[in-house]
Amino acid sequence: MPTDTSAASETDAIGDAASHAAETISAAADQGKQTIAEAAKAAETAIREALETLREHLKPYRENAGQQLDEAQRYLTEKVKERPMTAAAAGLGIGLLLGLMLSNRSR
Repeated sequence: MPTDTSAASETDAIGDAASHAAETISAAADQGKQTIAEAAKAAETAIREALETLREHLKPYRENAGQQLDEAQRYLTEKVKERPMTAAAAGLGIGLLLGLMLSNRSR
């Protein structure tokens, strides 16, 4: 049968082991937080760089699309000014067809 002294020393040993385990877990958690924070910063940097590269690659396409839209607008404006009645009839016909297609869809 254990004595009070040996029981007390075993209790102290268990307490020391529990304290050491808690410190180890706390240190591991802190290290995990630091690792996650570093990974998040690296991912953010990589995403920012990728977006900047994408913006640079898309810039010529955006400019070209803007020019083409301007040209199409000028062309349509010229044609409407040349033949206003034809343009109005075409617009009315297109509107009628779209209206019929949309009304059939809802039934």
